Amino acid sequence: MSGTARSTLRKTDVLVAGSGPAGLATALFLAEQGVDCYLLGGRPERPRPPRILGLHPRAMELLRSLGVEQDVRDSPSARTLARNSGVLMMESLAGLELGALDAKYVVDTGADLSDLSPTSWCLCEEGELEQALLARAERLGVRMRAQGELVSFEREGWGDEGVLAHIRDRDTGDEHRVRTCFLVDAGSTGGIVREAADIGFDSHTLGHFITVRFDADLTGVLRGRRFIMGYVENPGVSGSLMPLDNGSDWLLHVRHDPGLQPVESFTEEHCTELVRAASGVADLSVRVESVHAWDSVAGIAERFSEGPAYLVGDAAHVMPPSGGFDAGTGIIDAHNLAWKMVAVLDGWAHPDLLDSYDEERRPVCAATVEQAELRAGDRARLRSTQPEPPDPELVQDPLVWLSSRYRSTAVMPWDEGVLPGYGLWAAENDGRPGSRAPHLRLRRGGAEISVHDLFGRSMVLLTGPDNRAWKDAARSLSAELGTEIEVYGIGADLEDLDDRWPERYGVTAQGAVLVRPDGVVAWRCTETPIFARTVLRGISKRVLRLDRRPAQRRTR
Repeated sequence: MSGTARSTLRKTDVLVAGSGPAGLATALFLAEQGVDCYLLGGRPERPRPPRILGLHPRAMELLRSLGVEQDVRDSPSARTLARNSGVLMMESLAGLELGALDAKYVVDTGADLSDLSPTSWCLCEEGELEQALLARAERLGVRMRAQGELVSFEREGWGDEGVLAHIRDRDTGDEHRVRTCFLVDAGSTGGIVREAADIGFDSHTLGHFITVRFDADLTGVLRGRRFIMGYVENPGVSGSLMPLDNGSDWLLHVRHDPGLQPVESFTEEHCTELVRAASGVADLSVRVESVHAWDSVAGIAERFSEGPAYLVGDAAHVMPPSGGFDAGTGIIDAHNLAWKMVAVLDGWAHPDLLDSYDEERRPVCAATVEQAELRAGDRARLRSTQPEPPDPELVQDPLVWLSSRYRSTAVMPWDEGVLPGYGLWAAENDGRPGSRAPHLRLRRGGAEISVHDLFGRSMVLLTGPDNRAWKDAARSLSAELGTEIEVYGIGADLEDLDDRWPERYGVTAQGAVLVRPDGVVAWRCTETPIFARTVLRGISKRVLRLDRRPAQRRTR
């Protein structure tokens, strides 16, 4: 680097490399808590065509916590596709409809999930999601360098001297350094962080694809149908159609062999032929907007962290789009990591708490990648007139979205024996430690809220109405930790609209549930113990890893 570049040194709490959904979400979850972030645009981990993202209910809960849920739902693509549902198989749009994806594991995007979540599915064009997140980041004052890319970095321990990163502007070539406590790779470094940290990446390619974005008026042959994906199979084309506006803006995905069909062979003329075959309209007027080659890949990093460097989103895992898990999984990564960084930076948790990020997220992400791959393989059944039953290893959509359970040092061990379910996914979201806190409809001050609206900024203790002992214990412990443990008495401070608090959380009216800022149950106690303060103190210190030695508080 030049001397001029070396003379420019900037400092930040967390450097985030990657301004896709996972990177933006990381910066937002941190900035919401007052953490200074520096966000780089960088280069995508893998080239992508224009695409519609399926944002499942858990992802939308987290966007709700950031105050951007409605902004995303108000985006042009989300409004247009709000009533789209289903996956169809057909000869062509104008031709015979052969079937639909109808399996026990599939839950339609329009299904009523109000018993499980305060939110619902959303289909949104990726660029519009990023714009909503960027607008929020700007309002929060996140420093951003859209053309900045990470060139290299040196690890220098933990704390203010954690990482020295070297940044280059792709447009101007200007270089500068950033000293940061933590570095987060969100999939835009080209593997620089994984390579420097000697983190392997186990992946395999499921298929090579061409995506053609085109403009053609298909309203007539659509016949009023509003699907998410339409697979087409005829002598002229084998592929899938995805609507962007239910009218004239479309994507056509087709498999190809790069050795026999290089991307250059997909000329405007050839693409027009493919679109006409998929539509079933031989003389259709088509304008080809763009052609992208991409690979469907399933893979996961060997570990998600090394010292002060962490992986989220595409840097940590990649998966096929089937199932719509990709973007949501990266947003959940960000949420899990961010609260732990905040706790460590603000001194109410020991740095060892960050070890639980890999302990918790990697097993769940590996299982989610597997589920996405199984769903990609299951789509082939649609082409059969007498399809075989789905793979029994396919887990129902709501369980993948909402019912994962963590085993780590940041949750109390389970003591209830073998739980019913599918490995990492519980058959019921019943408030056990390591699971997402079950949804409750509550009323506070005349307004209906979800229990999830209580989480995000601190540890939360949920109790019944007779909670004086718990409140006294939390008040004393808050003073000791230097951060508030918020106590909510359900039936006192909050009205339980469906009277389901004890049942859903597996406690009595005298019990309590300790919930982390990410909405995950850390511990539950069925009854009020005699020494509530001693018990709560021991549990909290163990969860926050303060049972080892006191944390060091930083001034920010």
